[in-house]
Amino acid sequence: MNDRATFEYSVAYSARRDPVRWEGRAVSDRKQFERYLRDVVRPRLADEESSFSAEMRGLATTGMETRHVERLLRAVPEPRAWEVGEAFAECALRDDPARGVHWPWNTVRDRRTPRASLPGADLVGFYRDGADVLLLVGEVKTSSDVRTPPGVMSGGSGMEWQLRQIPARLDLQRALLQWLHARCQSQSHRTLFREAARRYVASEGTALALVGVLVRDTAPNELDWKAVGGALAGCFDDPTRVDLIAWYLPVPLADWPALVREDTP
Repeated sequence: MNDRATFEYSVAYSARRDPVRWEGRAVSDRKQFERYLRDVVRPRLADEESSFSAEMRGLATTGMETRHVERLLRAVPEPRAWEVGEAFAECALRDDPARGVHWPWNTVRDRRTPRASLPGADLVGFYRDGADVLLLVGEVKTSSDVRTPPGVMSGGSGMEWQLRQIPARLDLQRALLQWLHARCQSQSHRTLFREAARRYVASEGTALALVGVLVRDTAPNELDWKAVGGALAGCFDDPTRVDLIAWYLPVPLADWPALVREDTP
C-alpha cells in the first residue's frame, strides 16, 4: 500500500487540439496540499536521505559534533517560491497515474547553483505512452500574477517561446540527451533511456513529449492556456505530443518556502 501523501483536485477545464492538450486542475483542500508540500515536495528539495547527509552524521561522535553537523546540513538557502513550484511540478507529474512520467535522478543533486548542470530546460525525463517511451522535455512557470494569462506565458522567456524552441534546437536536444545518458545508471533507467533514444532517432528528432506546467495561486481560468495551446497546435505534428497543465492551488505562493523548511511542524 502506498502511504505517500496525496491531494485531491477537480478538473476546472480541459481541451485538445492535436497534438496539444491542455487542462486546469483546482485544489481546494488546503490541509491536504500543505501535507503534500511537507511530506513529498520538501524531500525533493532537501535531499533528506542523501548518502552525504548519512555519512556526515556518522562522523559525529559527541553531542557537540552532532549539533554542528546538523547545523551544517541545514545551512542551505531557503528555497524561493519558483524553486518549490518546480519541485511540486516534478512530484505531481511523477505521482499522476494518468501519466507515465519517470525522473531518473534525484533532482537536488542538480539544483541551480548547484543545479546548473541541467541544460536549457526545467524538466527532463521520460514519458511512457503505451508501448512507447518518449523523451520528456518541459518548462515550469510559477506565478502569482493576477493577470490572465500571466506574464510568464509570453515574450522571449515565456512558456510558449520556450516550448517552441525545444524541437527546433539540435544543440539543446543533444545536451539534454547527453545529460540524461550520464545519469541513467540503474538498469531500469538505462532501459528507459535506450527506448526513448531509439524512438527519437527513428523519428528524426520529432518523437518528443513537450510538457508545460503552470503553477498558480489564483482562480482557474482557461485563458491561461487557450492562446498558447492553440498557437502550439499549429507548430507540431505527430509523433510530437504537447501536454499543458495548470495547477490552481489554495496556498499563496509567498507561503511555500516557509512550508517546506526543515523545521516546519
